[in-house]
Amino acid sequence: MTDLLSIGASGARAYQSALATTSDNIANAATVGYSRRVATVREVVAIGGNTSATSSGLGANVSGVTRAADQFRATEVRTASSDLARTLAGATWLGRIDSSLTQNKLGDQLTAFFTSAKAVAADPTALPARATMLENAASVAAAFSATGKALDSAMTDLKSSADTAVTQLNNLSSSLAKVNAGLARATEGSAGQAALLDQRDQMLEQMSALTDVTVNFDSYGRATVHAGTGTGPMLVEGAQAGIVSQTSNDEGTFAFSVRQASGAVQTMSPGGGALAGIAESGARIGAARDQISQMAQDFAEGVNAVQAAGDNLQGTAGQPIFTVGDPAYQLTMAMTDPRGIAAAATGAGTRDNSNLAGLDALRTSGNFEQQVTDLTAANGAALSGRNSIADAQTSIRDAAVSARDSVSGVSVDEEAVDLMRFQQAYQASARVIQIARETLQSILEIR
Repeated sequence: MTDLLSIGASGARAYQSALATTSDNIANAATVGYSRRVATVREVVAIGGNTSATSSGLGANVSGVTRAADQFRATEVRTASSDLARTLAGATWLGRIDSSLTQNKLGDQLTAFFTSAKAVAADPTALPARATMLENAASVAAAFSATGKALDSAMTDLKSSADTAVTQLNNLSSSLAKVNAGLARATEGSAGQAALLDQRDQMLEQMSALTDVTVNFDSYGRATVHAGTGTGPMLVEGAQAGIVSQTSNDEGTFAFSVRQASGAVQTMSPGGGALAGIAESGARIGAARDQISQMAQDFAEGVNAVQAAGDNLQGTAGQPIFTVGDPAYQLTMAMTDPRGIAAAATGAGTRDNSNLAGLDALRTSGNFEQQVTDLTAANGAALSGRNSIADAQTSIRDAAVSARDSVSGVSVDEEAVDLMRFQQAYQASARVIQIARETLQSILEIR
């Protein structure tokens, strides 16, 4: 009877643990990063004893909690997440460039300026037409300045995003190193170990969204993480974490490095994740701002050169309309009197308009309006392409996540079935204990 009691008690304990594990799965069905767990129930086997082949068994116990996970599928999720994060970051900043180029209507302002010059040519002595031309010149200067400043603001925000991403990466590396330390002390097959492994995988996925990583695991489940390939700088090894830093210049060039616990510093070249997208975007913003600055300088110097070649309404040499700033896109008005527009050729008289032909030639040779259109169109095409790639990569990542979750995710329906099965087994074990007690009591009552 004592064997029967022992077997029943072991079964009750085992299925109590199985019920607790199943309940935990159900409770965490919607918890991000939670992997389904299974309580492994095994027979208790006598080793080296005198138990005969016909004797009863020794019951059951829970040998540990098994965590449902597939590292190959988790790797696929990290890779897909890294690719998608890079594309999304690039698309975000391409959108910022697009708004910078279009919101101030620079192309329209240039067209209005050259059109108003034709109105002055039609009646060189008319002050209203001259005033309109000067107002349009001020609008062009304001549009160049506003466009350049918008791109400058985008660059400033991009640098701030880079700092934030680097800080997040360092925090994740530090946290993962602590998880590694916990895994080294965790009991094999325990719920605590499973929880640490969940945290580990979630941190790795978050890190991959910041930069591409290569991950290896030891027998404790501790992660060793390299940035990029397996020969890249070490981000995490055991309980040690590297420190990532970034530098950037006004041209939009970003450089990343990792300082190891030993003090050694290695260059880091992100090939994926948000940091790779940020590095690409810095170059794009810098190139767009440089093009706007060069365009502003060429336009202002060209208009001022036409002015210098003619006479104004007072019959004196024309003076500059624009002042080129530093950076060059910061154009300001050097002229406020519309009579200062030099419409006439030198010495030709106030009713002459031949000098304004120089603006027509400048419009053709400088091709300023088309430059703005081409720059905007090229950026828009790049943005559209990135969005299309992002859609495809989102589908790839969703498929990878679905494949991973098919192994590690919790199905409430399946857990409900297990819950009923384990409940019945627990009740049956309790019934075994009850029968053993009743039988023992009956034996004791025999006289």
